[in-house]
Amino acid sequence: MSIWEILAAFAAGIGAGTINTIVGSGTLITFPVLLATGLPPVTATVSNALGLIPGSISGAIGYRKELAGQRRRIIKLSVGAAIGGLCGATLLLALPSTAFETIVPVLVALALVLVILQPRISKAVQRRREHTGAAPRTDGGPLLFAGLMLASVYGGYFTAAQGIIYLSLMGMLLDDTMQRLNAVKNVLAAVVNTIAALFFLFVAHFDWTAVVLIAVGSAIGGQIGAKVGRRLSPTVLRALIVAVGTAAIVQLLLR
Repeated sequence: MSIWEILAAFAAGIGAGTINTIVGSGTLITFPVLLATGLPPVTATVSNALGLIPGSISGAIGYRKELAGQRRRIIKLSVGAAIGGLCGATLLLALPSTAFETIVPVLVALALVLVILQPRISKAVQRRREHTGAAPRTDGGPLLFAGLMLASVYGGYFTAAQGIIYLSLMGMLLDDTMQRLNAVKNVLAAVVNTIAALFFLFVAHFDWTAVVLIAVGSAIGGQIGAKVGRRLSPTVLRALIVAVGTAAIVQLLLR
């Protein structure tokens, strides 16, 4: 890499770590930069997955206050995320690179619709629960577990916008604040990235220079994202999710 490519990859890592912690879709920053340095698509994807691990962990640490009291939920959902991440990493090496290009924009668009409608749906569910005397939804049940596991298959394959899908599913099926759900999202992303990366270490090619640059940058970005993200109101956070998700759809369609 030239000095300018090194600086670009490092800056992309910071940007990806920041946006991943707040919303998700940081891969849409790092992936094009790695391709621009001359890395093949699969090598760029693998190097990106390895490099984003410190960013995911850094973001989760930054949100440790919001993670309090969610241990049982996190352990359960992390199992599904790990299974899905491993399946996705396997598919990356087994399927053509264009296999998910058609379905991914549709998934992200549906996730954004759910994010937009989530306040109204939550209020309707709240009124129904008060009428029937049902308990608050703290687990999400098999539907959330299966949904997050499928989202993690995609996350292990490419990762772009997986955080948005996580937030939409949890927002629909759990009664909790957006900030606490965002904290869980960061842990699940860390699990998927780590599982996929460990798999890639043994079976795929990667570029250590790109990995180190993205890793250092994303770790810094994770802390920035945690400080910024936790100060956003639910409305602003939801608006940011929609904005980033829309940009992700446009970029995915133009690739």
